[in-house]
Amino acid sequence: MEPAPSNADLSPPPAHIAIIMDGNGRWAKARGLPRTAGHKRGAESVRRTVEAAREMGVSYLTLYGFSSENWKRPAGEVSDLMGLLRLYLRNEINSLHKNGIRLKVIGDRKRLGPDIVRLIEDAESKTADNASLTLVLALSYGGRQELVEAARRIACDVADGKLSPDAIDEDMFSGHLFTAGIPDPDLIIRTSGEKRISNFLLWQGAYAELVFIETLWPEFGRAELEGAIRDYHGRERRYGATR
Repeated sequence: MEPAPSNADLSPPPAHIAIIMDGNGRWAKARGLPRTAGHKRGAESVRRTVEAAREMGVSYLTLYGFSSENWKRPAGEVSDLMGLLRLYLRNEINSLHKNGIRLKVIGDRKRLGPDIVRLIEDAESKTADNASLTLVLALSYGGRQELVEAARRIACDVADGKLSPDAIDEDMFSGHLFTAGIPDPDLIIRTSGEKRISNFLLWQGAYAELVFIETLWPEFGRAELEGAIRDYHGRERRYGATR
């Protein structure tokens, strides 16, 4: 067996990597297990990936944990996912804090349980000054919803006379998104072989490189992350400019 590649074998990673974590259900089904088993194994992949990203020098890692569309899933599955989220927030925050990782959650918190919101707020407060990696969890998140909310807030400011329409530009609009203050992703990865972005970071991902891999999320780890980064470095990023 060949030795695992070291950090020295890799070019510096992109500053912000975002991942659409897909395939928990298919992983479980292929093994004759309930979907909950896939979600639990997926939580282990989150732990591995966060640690690998930190060790590799990634500055921002955004994980699509629960979409606004996921609320349409069977009530039992949603309940199980919320239970796993509670466990993660209770059991992993001390480890994140110890490793200098800052946690930020984006999405519609109004649909989350009050106890989950409190856990999120406590975790964000506890880790606010950490600087080795910013872990962004997208929970109850939808890209279209985010854009609508930003437009609504801007419209209210204009109606109240707090903002001139002439002052509306891309930077100002970005400042009204859930991700205000966070740089746009350089690389978006989706696992499980699906080739779509599923309402994820629609504004922020305008110039992101997209990497789609066949690996199901419960099997994702450092090797897959490194492979996606190598793919990223093999591309020429021109942002619409000519050669």
